[in-house]
Amino acid sequence: MTALEETAVTPAVTTPALDALDALESEAIHVFREVAGEFDRPVILFSGGKDSTLLVHLAIKAFAPAKVPFGLLHVDTGHNYPEVIEFRDRVAAQHGLRLDVDRVEDYLADGRLVERADGTRNPLQTQPLLDAIAEHRYDAVFGGGRRDEERARAKERIMSLRDAFGRWDPRKQRPELWNLYNGRHAPGEHVRVFPISNWTELDVWRYIRREGIELPSIYYAHEREVFQRDGMWLAEGPWGGARDGEKLERRSIRYRTVGDGSCTGAVESTATTLDEVIAEVTASRLTERGATRADDRLSEAAMEDRKKEGYF
Repeated sequence: MTALEETAVTPAVTTPALDALDALESEAIHVFREVAGEFDRPVILFSGGKDSTLLVHLAIKAFAPAKVPFGLLHVDTGHNYPEVIEFRDRVAAQHGLRLDVDRVEDYLADGRLVERADGTRNPLQTQPLLDAIAEHRYDAVFGGGRRDEERARAKERIMSLRDAFGRWDPRKQRPELWNLYNGRHAPGEHVRVFPISNWTELDVWRYIRREGIELPSIYYAHEREVFQRDGMWLAEGPWGGARDGEKLERRSIRYRTVGDGSCTGAVESTATTLDEVIAEVTASRLTERGATRADDRLSEAAMEDRKKEGYF
């Protein structure tokens, strides 16, 4: 056999195709590295919820073995579940990440904000967030928003410009063809960055299982005193409790998303393992926000209105 013939029959070396989770992970890590190379003062919004915990995990993988080159920021409403706050602090300490916490309570105490009549504090996070961005001169702010969660979030690009007042104009979205991201911004402006935009809730849970990522315990089924309002199971807390005609019941529930306790509902569940949660999410026909977030039901455009003002 000649050398030419031997070369001709040598099988070509093929690169294994990425599976769906590998592709999503690769895209997110690429976004983190792009931002680190293009911006001066990025920060990750970290509440201790599953999506922001996923962001921290991806950031660690993006820069390992080096340390993540930016810190964490949380705007605490004061109405968060204790299990989530304990988890937030533990994760930051475990990975040696700087965690800055701005508190809505401080704004209420000195009169910069006024408590809403409905007791919901999620919309009150906007001003502390914008103040923190201005004070620390953050030019890129990572968030865990996903396009499958809500209609307004589906309009976002992966890199989304905010003007000098923190406002978002959905009509001025920049194209992102061939994974080219435009982070250009003027002084005073900043960019919101959503590395897991293309993930679904099911993708998140499958990746959490694959990577062995720890989450707050309230994401799994447990018994809790709850009452029903507007088709959701709500828990009592410093934000209030059952009203006339609403009865406290002890139920087996879990949370699909976590946030301000006054507007974050639970779902009835017996799912105590990752496999059981994944089976439950697979069967669901409602997004986690659609099923359990009362603040998104204030109006048809509730989320979009808040995003235009500077909310995430």
